[in-house]
Amino acid sequence: MNHKQVAEDILKMLGEDNIQAAAHCATRLRLVLKDDENIDQQGLDNHPDIKGTFKQNGQFQIIIGPGDVNKVYKELTDATGIQEVSKDDLKAISEEEKKPNPIMSFIKLLSDIFVPIIPALVAGGLLMALNNVLTSPDLFGPQSVVEMFPAIEDVASIINLLSSAPFAFLPILIGYSATKRFGGNPYLGAAMAMAMVMPDLVNGYAVANAIEDGTMSYWNIFGLDVAQAGYQGSVLPVLAVSWILANIEKFFHKRLANAFDFTFTPMFAVILTGFLTFIFVGPMMRSLSDGLTDGLVWLYQTTGGFGLGIFGTFYSAIVITGLHQSFPTIETMLLADVANTGGSFIFPVASMANVAQGAACLAIFFVTKNKKQKGLASSASVSAMLGITEPAIFGVNLKLKFPFICGMIGAGIASAFIGFFHVLAVAMGPASVIGFISIAPNSIPMFLIGIVISMVVAFTLTFIYGKRKLAAPENDKSPEEPANETNTEATSVQAGEVTISSPLTGKLIPLQEVNDQVFSSEMMGKGIAIYPEKQLIVAPADGTITVTYDSGHAFGIRTDQGAEILIHIGIDTVNLNGEGFDCKVSQEQQVKKGDILGAFNIDGIKNAGYDPTVMIIITNTGDYAEVFPVNQKAVTEGDNLLHLNR
Repeated sequence: MNHKQVAEDILKMLGEDNIQAAAHCATRLRLVLKDDENIDQQGLDNHPDIKGTFKQNGQFQIIIGPGDVNKVYKELTDATGIQEVSKDDLKAISEEEKKPNPIMSFIKLLSDIFVPIIPALVAGGLLMALNNVLTSPDLFGPQSVVEMFPAIEDVASIINLLSSAPFAFLPILIGYSATKRFGGNPYLGAAMAMAMVMPDLVNGYAVANAIEDGTMSYWNIFGLDVAQAGYQGSVLPVLAVSWILANIEKFFHKRLANAFDFTFTPMFAVILTGFLTFIFVGPMMRSLSDGLTDGLVWLYQTTGGFGLGIFGTFYSAIVITGLHQSFPTIETMLLADVANTGGSFIFPVASMANVAQGAACLAIFFVTKNKKQKGLASSASVSAMLGITEPAIFGVNLKLKFPFICGMIGAGIASAFIGFFHVLAVAMGPASVIGFISIAPNSIPMFLIGIVISMVVAFTLTFIYGKRKLAAPENDKSPEEPANETNTEATSVQAGEVTISSPLTGKLIPLQEVNDQVFSSEMMGKGIAIYPEKQLIVAPADGTITVTYDSGHAFGIRTDQGAEILIHIGIDTVNLNGEGFDCKVSQEQQVKKGDILGAFNIDGIKNAGYDPTVMIIITNTGDYAEVFPVNQKAVTEGDNLLHLNR
């Protein structure tokens, strides 16, 4: 890696004089920027030496990797003259200058919870749409497909079962994801959610009728009548319960010794959360959830096509702000109670907006003279038509501005049209040209007409204006690619399987479950995480120490067989500035398997509010065909941990 060139590229893509403060940890640059909106995000995403970026707690973080991040950081500070600040100073600056917007923080929270479970909901939604095709009359004739072909009745029944499961047991999906996001044990979250949908309870969809007709069963809890009500299809109640569970769990983790903590914390967390759920939290959040859903349905029914026209016009602008990440919460509630709401009006509007941006981007393909822009527009337009609009919006339409506005106009007109005809979705699915499979069967023709209107208006306006705007040929010359320094010290990896031993004792955790997206998304490479039971870190193989830090929270090792390993102790523990860590090795030191690298204070990390989970990452994962952990629940230092195959 040419560290100076990478620093110059980053500075160019962030903008001159845009960095207010800077620091770094074992894997990433941590920056406070003056203006987050005008950076070249696409350039950062496409840079060969940048593994990823994200924003958290007011800091813009750029993932470089161990051993390189400190060198890129030095080149960056030398080029800008920015004085190095401590992690605490950087945190203080980011909190002062980048105070989080409460609304945006809430939106981000919802996004973190719902994005992981959307595949399950989409799968259920598409199967539900398929079931509708098979069982709905008046779609292909007076009779449904099942009525015309009785032999497939059982096939349709299984499809209906599979489609209903994600929504009937929605609290379990949310409980797992939300508890993980709130920093608790996701399996406890799933267990608590299971209790909320137990068959012994009155089904959540029948609670209102049971209360009204007097058939509701009650527990007598210390003189209180507590309804035995289930929460099938609920969203807000399980979100609140997950937050309570995670915080109760953290409370006991900090106050119980290791042996007692493992045994009693789960029990205390579940029983306390359970009583709070059924006595107080569940009924309160059910009322709030019902009120929110009823309010949105009332708003839609009151404003009709006019309201949807405005909503559709600004939907793509909402996507830019990230506010659309809250829509799955509302949409899920609408679909979970489709018998009363009729379905979701959000999905059809999203389809109109996505298709409009895709059509506007497609128009640019026909009018631009810039080869690079033409190539991007061709792929991005297809992607947007199929529901993924970010490449079209950020790569083409927003840069030129007028295609984005033309897309907004097309989406607004089409949304008003489908609003007047009360087009609703009865399932989740792809908000795109094929979104008709999630629409109520009797509304599919109007939905498709809306799609055509959206495409024609957006394409035509963009094409006409673009012919004048982009008439002059543009410079087709692409910027030069940054020079990459040849690594003359690259280590060859031996053929066959390489086994990496465990550097510590503890319980294994899949990397995807770690509460740090740099590691859980495998930006740094594949590996495994360990929740520590002992406080010693040893060398997992013979090799050379490539990275150490004054903070003592991370080590880099290049094994004699060519594997590059990052051992990262805790999440965000760089903020402890070395307190509770004891590094025993230095950079370029030769070590043997089992040699002590360092020690750390587990209780000290937990008491400071940080997660002590240790990540073991193979940072040169690309050199291997496979990187997979052992099939065990726990390991002792020296046990086999990871297998690497060429």
